[in-house]
Amino acid sequence: MIRAFGPRLALFCLLVATAACDFGNAGTPTAPDQSAVPYSATDLSVGTGTEATNGSTATVQYGAWLYSDTAPDHKGTGLEQNQATFVLGSNQVIKGFDQGIVGMKVGGTRRLIVPPSLAYGSTGDSTGSIPPNAALVFDIALNSVQ
Repeated sequence: MIRAFGPRLALFCLLVATAACDFGNAGTPTAPDQSAVPYSATDLSVGTGTEATNGSTATVQYGAWLYSDTAPDHKGTGLEQNQATFVLGSNQVIKGFDQGIVGMKVGGTRRLIVPPSLAYGSTGDSTGSIPPNAALVFDIALNSVQ
């Protein structure tokens, strides 16, 4: 009798053990879908230098996180800390990041909450580190504008 249940029991245990595993698949949709997270741009400190406008070249230092309803400042999993230089309004960065820089002045810092529609949408990013339907949080310091 135990022999008859042996293979079934082993299969059942395997299925139970793997049911809760995501196997690192960042391509699965964010649960819950964060499409309803509203866009926001909050100045943490207002700069006194040149104002960033469409067509100007901005150099920024930034931190990026996946949005979380439960984490302080909505900063979930950290994605990167980096510096970037790009032309505003030229689609070189995601729309929410681009529009969040416009109006900043050099020396200022701003926190952006970017919904998926202004980030990587329903597909996520090409590296798999940002899942589909994920909202993002950025802390940005504007270093220079040319």
